[in-house]
Amino acid sequence: MLAGPWATQLLGDFGADVVKVERPGSGDDTRRWGPPWMPDATGESAYFLGTNRAKRSLTVDLASTAGQQLVRELAARADVVIENFRVGTTARFGIDYAALEADNPQLVYCTISSFAQSSSQAARPGYDAMIQAGGGLMSITGAADGEPQKVGVAIADIMTGMYAANAILAALYARANGAGGQHVEVPLFDSQVAWLANQNMNYLIGGQVPTRSGSAHPNIVPYQVFATRDGHVMLAVGNDRQFRRCTDALGVQGLADDARYASNAARVENRDALVAELAAIFREADTAEWIARLEQHDVPCSPINTIRDVFESDYAREARLCRHQAHALNDALPTVSNPVRFSRTPVAYDRAPPLLGEHSDEVLRDWLGYSAQQIEQLRRTGAI
Repeated sequence: MLAGPWATQLLGDFGADVVKVERPGSGDDTRRWGPPWMPDATGESAYFLGTNRAKRSLTVDLASTAGQQLVRELAARADVVIENFRVGTTARFGIDYAALEADNPQLVYCTISSFAQSSSQAARPGYDAMIQAGGGLMSITGAADGEPQKVGVAIADIMTGMYAANAILAALYARANGAGGQHVEVPLFDSQVAWLANQNMNYLIGGQVPTRSGSAHPNIVPYQVFATRDGHVMLAVGNDRQFRRCTDALGVQGLADDARYASNAARVENRDALVAELAAIFREADTAEWIARLEQHDVPCSPINTIRDVFESDYAREARLCRHQAHALNDALPTVSNPVRFSRTPVAYDRAPPLLGEHSDEVLRDWLGYSAQQIEQLRRTGAI
């Protein structure tokens, strides 16, 4: 639901002409994942709007012979096809890699599935929550004495989309250097496992199964949330120099010379004792005071901001984290900026998330040179 659209939104931001093929009448399921909806536009959910910028929408009935032929014609002219179906669907419709590669050997065809297609799990469906659970993420997310938790966004889908976009760009680069087209497969489960990063290696090297520890870092201390008199502070001390500056800011300089805390390895070993001492200190003053003192000593830290706090901050305005686009139903639709800044080819923000089938006629004219009569015939037969 999200991995494919996330990958294609990113590629669209980077300059690709992205054609989103949707089911006539209903379209992408996330169009109905609301509320909230765009004001005065039920059917345009915030969820859909958040992941479909920089695309044109074409409706195609893949169950029809004419619709399948239409997709094959488009793919014959495409650099990339991305499909996010359950395993076996594209073969049933005659639009799998083998079918499309026959007409376009230079095609880069990306399959995003739940599990590797060569595995015994290939036919299983997959949603982000089950992948977060099965792929290990929920086992290390949440309070130590609480229940396992998923991340607050569909991060397994999003990271799979990021891997897919990178893999597609790598395949295009390889093609430009003579490798030809190829089939790229990016399973959600495998992606989820891959980006567990240091936690994977903690297990593979250390032999201990990582567990939930709230906001605390398994390899660095102090690196966690501390309660203050009126809220919380996230402290992120990454090395011994920063720890000494931290103790200066907190007014407990002697802790940096204590053998139990003089190195990060020692602090990890004596985590409970150090955290207890620091927790008592942080409760003595308000969040704003601690942030000011820590920043004065160049210690990485932050308050726990809400999303409203983020978008109403001075930094958000300076960095233009939110931009507005002209949408068919809204002259100033807010959208979250792509974080990448190019010096010569900036993200254009000139194509808002599309209405269902908004660009069907346009795409068929631009890509395939169809006449108005041909398009009307496809519409009459229900192919588009």
